[in-house]
Amino acid sequence: MTESKAMILGCSGLALTSEEKAFYRGERPWGFILFGRNISEARQITDLVAELRDSVGWHAPVLIDQEGGRVQRIRPPVLARYPSGQVLGDLYRRDRALGLRAAWLMSRLHAFDLSSLGIDVDCLPVLDVPVEGSSNVIGDRAYGADPETVIAMGRAAAEGLKAGGLLPVMKHMPGHGRGFADSHLELPVVTVSRDELELHDFPPFVAMKDELMAMTCHLVFTAIDPDNPATCSRKVIDGIIRKHIGFNGLLLSDDSSMNALSGTIGERAANIIAGGCDIVLHCNGNMDEMLDVVANVPPLAGVSLARAKAAEAGFAAPDTADEAELRAEFEAMFATV
Repeated sequence: MTESKAMILGCSGLALTSEEKAFYRGERPWGFILFGRNISEARQITDLVAELRDSVGWHAPVLIDQEGGRVQRIRPPVLARYPSGQVLGDLYRRDRALGLRAAWLMSRLHAFDLSSLGIDVDCLPVLDVPVEGSSNVIGDRAYGADPETVIAMGRAAAEGLKAGGLLPVMKHMPGHGRGFADSHLELPVVTVSRDELELHDFPPFVAMKDELMAMTCHLVFTAIDPDNPATCSRKVIDGIIRKHIGFNGLLLSDDSSMNALSGTIGERAANIIAGGCDIVLHCNGNMDEMLDVVANVPPLAGVSLARAKAAEAGFAAPDTADEAELRAEFEAMFATV
């Protein structure tokens, strides 16, 4: 098989156009990501996932952001509505064992849901640790405002996904909790010291450094690199993510079409690769933008290819848990929520 290119792409609608099929076949993205515009009903999702994989000729990873709360791409009536990370964290603060069980259960249920549709990667857990006054872009997606809670709940969430045969993607490395602006709209700048970042923001990622996949954040950390957002920063990726945190898995950029990044889409893609990310993520399915991405992204090679292969080999067979029993247990926890 010809090696894939270092990118994950979206698509425009509920089914692939003939142009998209030919484009993916020729350009060979390593994987795909689905958003709300790609969701109608269960059979349609299954068919779209199969079309995506058929276009590249192999069982390419298909990702989705299925967190619960505000960020849940597949919603009722197709799939159940799930609580936010903050709701799970509130339960953990009342009863630690029950909170950890809830985090594991919800991820295990996500795995039942998503695997039934052919989706095999969930962009979860959110390991950001918000501070007072930070942008609501993270907000109630976070498990808590202290690293210890986020570590415990993040681990439980990741284990639940893996028990169901899915791979988690940690986000947003090395930490979006201090973003005082929404990086979808503008570039947040973090001015605290590196010592403070090492105490508060980085620990969840250090604790979970052995996971196979992670996503960056589009934040500037002035104490590390005042000139570039983390996604495009060699100083952040090599010095913090790879060296200090110790993460050696597959590193995805956050969405390259977000307005925190500057330049054309092609320039952004080139800067993401130059900064040290393994994979450029482009989500909106806009063909003109995707053409700019592919012109600036190389085939996967070297250590990035090795990390991609490790992720591909990391999918395990699901456990033998009974879905109905787990769903009843989970629903009982939140019967009054």
